[in-house]
Amino acid sequence: MVEKIKVGLVGIGNCFSGLIQGIEYYRQNPSQQVIGIIHEKLAGYGIHDIEFVVGFDVGENKIGKTINEAIYEYPNMVTWIPKENMPKSNAKVYESPILDGVGLWVENRIKPIKSNKTDEQLAEEIKKQIKESGAEILVSYLPVGSDKVTQFWAQMCLDAGTAFVNCIPSFICSDETWGKKFAEKGIPVIGDDIKGQVGATIVHRTLARLCNDRGTKIEKTYQINVGGNTDFLNMKEQDRLVSKKISKTESVQSQLDERLDDDQIYVGPSDFIPFLGNTKLMFMRIEGRQWANIPYNMEVRLEVDDKANSAGIVIDAIRLAKIALDRGIGGPIYPASAYLMKHPPKQMTDPQAKTACEEFVSGKSN
Repeated sequence: MVEKIKVGLVGIGNCFSGLIQGIEYYRQNPSQQVIGIIHEKLAGYGIHDIEFVVGFDVGENKIGKTINEAIYEYPNMVTWIPKENMPKSNAKVYESPILDGVGLWVENRIKPIKSNKTDEQLAEEIKKQIKESGAEILVSYLPVGSDKVTQFWAQMCLDAGTAFVNCIPSFICSDETWGKKFAEKGIPVIGDDIKGQVGATIVHRTLARLCNDRGTKIEKTYQINVGGNTDFLNMKEQDRLVSKKISKTESVQSQLDERLDDDQIYVGPSDFIPFLGNTKLMFMRIEGRQWANIPYNMEVRLEVDDKANSAGIVIDAIRLAKIALDRGIGGPIYPASAYLMKHPPKQMTDPQAKTACEEFVSGKSN
């Protein structure tokens, strides 16, 4: 019998709510084919082998509740499984330090707890809570722009001996200094900044690579994204977007043999439209030239549920981190990061990353 993968969560928001409710959806509907997932099994681990054992958040309405209660608290929007049909859980949500984790636009929605504890006190409590829960992997679903608090959680993983999956564009796995720290401790890290399963950036990367490989010259391109959940509201604060724009832009640039000038490419979140809720809209355009210098262009509109798009990737990231733990492999997990993340330590084309990832799973490479 395969042992459970014990996972802790940082940020009990919409993304995690979609992840855990999706797993429960398939548990309650066993006749349903498991779709929306790249690999049904990875080294014997399936989606039901994941157990969420501890959570951390800053919202006063989530701290102290069980994980399965907290996922329904405001401002979360995901209700794929009615609250009354969600199984009871003993896994609790504990307090996280705020640091730079709450932006100006979302503070009134999140209503962070007014803590009387220092960050040092919280750090000691958190290390104890991680160890007591048995969490062997920590997944960060923090808001974009949470650089200081992401570094805090990376250090917690190093101190607790816990693998780290960083779903946001605050650079840990792709940062040489942090990557070296994880390697020296023999602790796996996968990151940074999750690629949606059929998301804006993966579609943009794929089409840009197609145009490149077919011999056209791309001259300019843009990608505009809008949505209506807390993630997009948070990203109205432009100062929080520096690393996000770097991550998304470099993900596309990495697929081109010849880089575009900075003023000929725009890839980034653009605005918050409340009535869209968890729906994300992407508008993409590529302009270039073909044979005899003849111009061409293409435009794409993509509409997805942002949380379903994320969950199918994080399911793989968790299991790949577990495989690394099982094999005693520490430091950045390059194949998993290149395949699943926008800003990995080493960029690859997506077919190359898929092959490298499958070789990693089979044990042919590290």
